[in-house]
Amino acid sequence: MATHLQGSLFDQTDELRLGPLDGLRRTELGAGAWIDVLPGWLSGADALFEQLAADVPWRAEHRKMYDNVVAVPRLLAFYGAGDRLPHPVLDEARAALSRHYAEELGEPFTTAGLCFYRDGRDSVAWHGDRIGRGAREDTMVAILSVGAPRDLLLRPAGGGGGTLRRPLGHGDLIVMGGSCQRTWEHCVPKTSRATGPRISIQFRPHGVH
Repeated sequence: MATHLQGSLFDQTDELRLGPLDGLRRTELGAGAWIDVLPGWLSGADALFEQLAADVPWRAEHRKMYDNVVAVPRLLAFYGAGDRLPHPVLDEARAALSRHYAEELGEPFTTAGLCFYRDGRDSVAWHGDRIGRGAREDTMVAILSVGAPRDLLLRPAGGGGGTLRRPLGHGDLIVMGGSCQRTWEHCVPKTSRATGPRISIQFRPHGVH
């Protein structure tokens, strides 16, 4: 798949390497929700982006909206528990996250969903991961971003209150935990600004979508 990524000036290496997770910084959102953020967790993230863009079997989906069938504005891939992930560093990332959050989460991350935002026209609307156990239980969703930064916005569920903005790309990590999927929503909005492609890898526990 043809892509054009402007590489990060701060990550000029093709060696894929995960940093320590003790640099995570937590922001309490209220009502039991929180996010942890670690910029640049993965070194060599631009090289991983190029490999995933070329090698993952991306699929385009369509969904019915009212009386129309519309294209989902991003490409998707999903790896269930036991599936071989498309690069060994993603296995390492999932295992590292499972170890780090073992006491809080009480179970491992098992699945990986990938989203390919090809340019500023691709997006995902406001939502929480509430299909399955996330609708009634505290859980975690960890997102590793490679490629050009895109804004991830968070707001209290149903709107109202302030909106948080976190630009994520080039190996950045965000973890949404506690009640975040029930009490907050997140999105990646469209943008008219010139922006390069981005891939997000979302690690989730079993039964959370």
